[in-house]
Amino acid sequence: MNKDIKNHSARKATQAEGKPLLSGAAAEQMACDYLREQGLTLLGQNFRTRRGEIDLIMQDNGDLVFVEVKFRQSNAFGSAEESITRQKCERLTAAALGYMQHQHYGEDQVARFDAVAISPEPNNSSGFKLNWIKNILA
Repeated sequence: MNKDIKNHSARKATQAEGKPLLSGAAAEQMACDYLREQGLTLLGQNFRTRRGEIDLIMQDNGDLVFVEVKFRQSNAFGSAEESITRQKCERLTAAALGYMQHQHYGEDQVARFDAVAISPEPNNSSGFKLNWIKNILA
């Protein structure tokens, strides 16, 4: 699912040289707001363990959803989607197991791993593109 994010949605953004700027925290909030609009419920943010960090922890019809938010100001060094590596997925999985243990979820709890990639909109210098990728480990 793609969603164009215009400047009004990125009110935390500032302008420099005609390009919108967005902080990592603002990008996470943008992703969270979008997922809430899609019916997910926020359970937690920025859960850290020595094994890794989970940006957003959400619930979707009883399923736990661990969300990695990737943000790029430009695609000069690759897209936000390309920055989701196997190593990052391994750290996300380890952190998710730590979260589930910490919260005392049982082994029967269904969980999935999603990503939200945010990047500048190629055809519109005043906005961002949001791409929600479900089940990145499947």
